[in-house]
Amino acid sequence: MVARIEHLVTSGTFSLDGGTWDVDNNVWIIGDDSEAIVIDAAHDADAILEAVGGRRLLAILSTHAHNDHIDAAPELAERAAAPVLLHPDDWPLWKQTHPERLPDGELGDGQIFTVAGTELTVLHTPGHAPGAVCLYAPALATVFTGDTLFQGGPGATGRSFSDFPTIVESIRERLLTLPPETKVLTGHGDSTTIGDEAPHLEEWVTRGH
Repeated sequence: MVARIEHLVTSGTFSLDGGTWDVDNNVWIIGDDSEAIVIDAAHDADAILEAVGGRRLLAILSTHAHNDHIDAAPELAERAAAPVLLHPDDWPLWKQTHPERLPDGELGDGQIFTVAGTELTVLHTPGHAPGAVCLYAPALATVFTGDTLFQGGPGATGRSFSDFPTIVESIRERLLTLPPETKVLTGHGDSTTIGDEAPHLEEWVTRGH
């Protein structure tokens, strides 16, 4: 049985560089009836725990360490007895939100997690944040892109720890090389596919999105 993907939207705030904005975040749960992995524990540990239900939570994978993607992670980790994992390049960002508690482990490029017999491969895609990662599940024809790639272009790069040329290179080299039918499940907003976004790369570069 191939793992299924469940989708939860949670609401809260995003804060960086002295500003705060209201945001809705996509939380993705991959698993079967017995075990699951959560991608991005955003805002509401209660809602995520309810969605996980009685399943064993293997890990909480963080696509990056902006506070709106990790604010509920420590509480979820403690209550579900699951590790929070984050690319080490984003640990400085993590400490801005959770100075008293580090992640439980690191995500590294090429690392593979298996849940419900389905593999998720870590792709390091810096740009939106230094330690941003995407998680690719070939068996599900799906990539979870966090805030690296959205419907309509790259994630924002106008704030600290981000860089536009870097995110464009990450998308070009790590994401647009995936099969065009690959579903892109994002950190906010609507989903898309690699095939729908690939033709627009040069437009993004030209306008410096």
